[in-house]
Amino acid sequence: MLRVAVPNKGSLSEAASEMLSEAGYRQRRDTRELVMVDPDNDIEFFFLRPRDIAVYVGQGTLDVGITGRDLLLDAEVEAEELLPLGFAASTFRFAGPVGDFAKVEELEGKRLATSYDGLLRGYLAERGINAKVVRLDGAVESSVRLGVADAIADVVETGSTLKAAGMEIFGDPILKSEAVLIRRTGEGGAANGTVKEIEVLIRRLQGVLVARQYVLMDYDIRKELVEQAAGLTPGLESPTVSPLRDSDWVAVRSMVPKKETNRIMDELYDLGARAILVSSIHACRI
Repeated sequence: MLRVAVPNKGSLSEAASEMLSEAGYRQRRDTRELVMVDPDNDIEFFFLRPRDIAVYVGQGTLDVGITGRDLLLDAEVEAEELLPLGFAASTFRFAGPVGDFAKVEELEGKRLATSYDGLLRGYLAERGINAKVVRLDGAVESSVRLGVADAIADVVETGSTLKAAGMEIFGDPILKSEAVLIRRTGEGGAANGTVKEIEVLIRRLQGVLVARQYVLMDYDIRKELVEQAAGLTPGLESPTVSPLRDSDWVAVRSMVPKKETNRIMDELYDLGARAILVSSIHACRI
């Protein structure tokens, strides 16, 4: 069986389980379950702390896992990113008291508080910045006020928490993170699962990503306008064009980006297309 690590709680958990369900895998109904077997797909899920997942995968105990890119890099283990999953986006940044810092180079010799000490040390080493890293498990933004650090490095979403603490962001982002599928690097690549089983998992998850990003658009249009219409709806390779009973008209079907649906419909209508219909995509293989 392919052994897969899934976050058991936090912002990654619900979205990861939802994505796996959309990919056709069984998921737990009770959050107290720690292990769940899906015999139809020959796969076993282990629900673990997001921060521990990279460790289990890197040691070869489990074949693949879903965790954050930031947690993967912070763990400093022999594991690699296979596929970005498009949810749980966040940005890892520096912040300090308002007016104290303008650029990262000014951190030389300073104390930096963070919950991601491995990630931060690697970032500072790459840039030749010598600073003391103070590891904290939470409430990092309070460390400056309490005298533990001069600045912090933390995950930033809206920045409102930092502002309330009298701090501001400075410098370029350290890392842009999101949920990712990971596996062990080095010899073997996975402890128990075969390459084929992992490839099936990746294809299924890719199918979910495409289904979330695209819709199917159908419309009728006069033959002489097909080339112009195809410019608006090129599809992934090319649109499907079918004859209609009225030989002057054809039916066109194409995948279009979901976020551009209404703009494309308006432009097609102005061009002369009629009976424009949009359908959701529930699953696909590209």
